[in-house]
Amino acid sequence: MFISHKPFLIIISSPSGAGKSTLCKMVVQNDPLTKLSVSATTRSQRPQEVDGQDYSFINEEKFVEMVDKSEFVEHAVVFGNHYGTPKKMVEDAQKNGTEVLFDIDWQGARQVKEKFDQDSVISIFILPPSLKELERRLKNRAQDPQDVVDQRMAKAKDEISHYHEYDYVVVNDDLNATYSKIRSIIESKRVSRLSKSQISDLVKEFN
Repeated sequence: MFISHKPFLIIISSPSGAGKSTLCKMVVQNDPLTKLSVSATTRSQRPQEVDGQDYSFINEEKFVEMVDKSEFVEHAVVFGNHYGTPKKMVEDAQKNGTEVLFDIDWQGARQVKEKFDQDSVISIFILPPSLKELERRLKNRAQDPQDVVDQRMAKAKDEISHYHEYDYVVVNDDLNATYSKIRSIIESKRVSRLSKSQISDLVKEFN
């Protein structure tokens, strides 16, 4: 007997370089019940990125138009670029019984929590082992000059100051171990979302 739960939203945030995007992709690749939110952004597309898969790349005029029409669940400005989660994508996923995983910062997390009831959202903040390790990771990515790394480090300290706004905080000192912790959090939430009537029906099967 298969029992389905009510779908919910998953928020994962972290300072740049803490492993958030990699962890989000790991979750989605190994969990058919979870869909990664694809944000719209005015940021320039990077060589390895696929439009519509990593982000939906749009110009600022289109972004502002979507904001004016209330077409975003959340939106924010990060490093001078606009990012936002299209509302229709979230609604379609939930109708299909799928969890939506948000790879967003604390600004977006606040907006999502304001628009959905507390029980339908879980939020996880990923911390690096240390600021020194975070700086090392940013430098090793070799895609940003030093002044950008310095800017991201300053931003990281601000991001980290909001960790207390999240339901869970996980230190990413080992990628696979951190992934396992996130999966455990998600599975626990699924169990908690089973309705009393569903549990009652399951118990009857054993009587």
